[in-house]
Amino acid sequence: MNIYVSNLSFAVQDEDLQSYFAEYGEVTSAKVIMDKFTNRSKGFGFVEMSDDAAANKAIAELDGAMVDGRAIRVNVAKPKEDRPKRSFSGNGGGGGNRSFSGNGGGGGNRW
Repeated sequence: MNIYVSNLSFAVQDEDLQSYFAEYGEVTSAKVIMDKFTNRSKGFGFVEMSDDAAANKAIAELDGAMVDGRAIRVNVAKPKEDRPKRSFSGNGGGGGNRSFSGNGGGGGNRW
């Protein structure tokens, strides 16, 4: 079973996350999600457990538990939904072909 864990302290690492759940059964993987630009924790992660009964017990007992001064949230992970691809082509909704040359009638600065 794949488990989603949120509201983690930014100090929590993969090994910490694994140890929290290991008390309930075999943890096949534990991963804190890191920001790819800052390399800091995003405050959530995923834990995989091989035994569904142990995973359900861990969810029931750890949801709302205080870890490093924060009440963590623990739920069954939902599958990632396919999102529509965003298109960045086109004119961007306005603007178009503006000219800001300084000699357009009316005098004065346009800035």
